[in-house]
This record gives sequence, C-alpha cells and structure tokens, in this order.
Amino acid sequence: MSSVSSNNNVLYILTILECSEKIKIYADSFDTTNDFFTGTDQMPFNACCHLLLAIGEESKKISEGLKDNFSFVEWDRIAGIRNRIAHDYRGIDAEIVFHIIKNELSVLNEVMIKMLISTGTTRAEIEKYIQSDYYKHLKYLPERF
Repeated sequence: MSSVSSNNNVLYILTILECSEKIKIYADSFDTTNDFFTGTDQMPFNACCHLLLAIGEESKKISEGLKDNFSFVEWDRIAGIRNRIAHDYRGIDAEIVFHIIKNELSVLNEVMIKMLISTGTTRAEIEKYIQSDYYKHLKYLPERF
C-alpha cells in the first residue's frame, strides 16, 4: 500500500471532515464574531478552537506524498493555526477564527473530499467508516464516490 493510499491518511482526512462538520454545527447560528465569541459563555468558540486544533494536528499527519499532490493547500497555515491555539490561547484572534469558519472551512472540505477520493478509498469502505459514531456527520460522503 503506498503512502498516498494508507488507511492512516484516510482516517486523518475523515477526522478533519468530521471536525469541520461539527464546527459548522456549533457556529452556524452566529452572524457576528462578537456573538460567536461571547455566546453561551464562549462554549461554541472554545469548542470550535479545539476542533480547529484537531484539524491542524491531523493535517500534519497526512503523508507528505499525498500532500504533495495537493500542494496548493497552505498546509503550513493550517498547522500554524493549530500551533497558535495550542500555545497562545490568550492570543487567539476571534475575528480570524470566525473568518476561517465562515469562509475557509468549506474550501478545505472540498479539498479533503478530493484527497480522500485520490487515496483510492471505495464507496463501500467509506460506508463502513461512517457507521462509527465518531464520523456520524459524514453521511453525505458516499454520494461523492
């Protein structure tokens, strides 16, 4: 099995997609950064930051061979957001987080789906993965294969 089609890459990509779907759920009802940041005692903001951290961490684990096939993605920026959240909590800019959520996650999702397809993962394999409660927000994926 090549490094591009490894099961680990598939799991990293699925985790990124699931995190992204959860972020959408948690942030969807907010129209402004201030409401997002202050709403429900900052719970949605903190949850989304944690999920962005997970996205950054998983993106660092994707094989270099696979990432090379998607070199237009700014992998360093994705990891950089993770590092900023992990190491400078007080320095997190809510405007940047809100912008990423509202404007960039959907683009990343499309790339992740293309990346997943490029691994050679089959529709049957995707259907098996999404039976897990861990990936329960990815029920739309088989339609993309």
